[in-house]
Amino acid sequence: MSVVLPFSQALRERTRSGHSASEGANFMDNLMTGKGSRDDYISLVAQHFFIYEALEAAAETMKDDADAAAFITPQLIRLPALEADLQFLLGDDWRSLIAPLPTTARYVARIQTVAATGWSGGFIAHHYTRYLGDLSGGQIIRTLMQRQFGFETNGVGFYLFDQIAKPKEFKDVYRAQLDAVDWSEEERERVIDEVMVAYRFNTELFVDLADAKAVAAA
Repeated sequence: MSVVLPFSQALRERTRSGHSASEGANFMDNLMTGKGSRDDYISLVAQHFFIYEALEAAAETMKDDADAAAFITPQLIRLPALEADLQFLLGDDWRSLIAPLPTTARYVARIQTVAATGWSGGFIAHHYTRYLGDLSGGQIIRTLMQRQFGFETNGVGFYLFDQIAKPKEFKDVYRAQLDAVDWSEEERERVIDEVMVAYRFNTELFVDLADAKAVAAA
């Protein structure tokens, strides 16, 4: 008799290749191993700003949707922390100093389209990809950036979830909520596909960041 996996487990296993490709992008690998610069880190933070601006606007759009609402919580909001990080890293005129890279613009457009069409499964796919990643690997990034660039909390506030005392318990509840959503098999497949779309955007963004760095150095 075949064993039916909980959806959260099937989602994690079937998207593992996309996640690994995203983690292994050269730009992030260099940043994590001390080969990247402070400017590289700032470039990453700037792109995160545009992505989370779109994602948290989408959350506002989707908050009355019964499925989406279960995942939307103030504990996860990242935009104020990103704004504070960029002010610390670039100064008061930081908004005039940053712009979305091509992949970021496509990523933002995808999130906006998902929200505009009211597709709760697509929204949850992007929500899951970003926030659970932040709660997991993001903590390692924060520690390494603090060590490399002498940050305390300023500059890495994005990775500080001070309203979540026990990240593992939070993630366990989140995954239980994924399992509880009453999606058809077809819709579950669509959600898995959209998570892979999100991972591809992340991988392509790292390529954009590396390309932009190469152009600036030329």
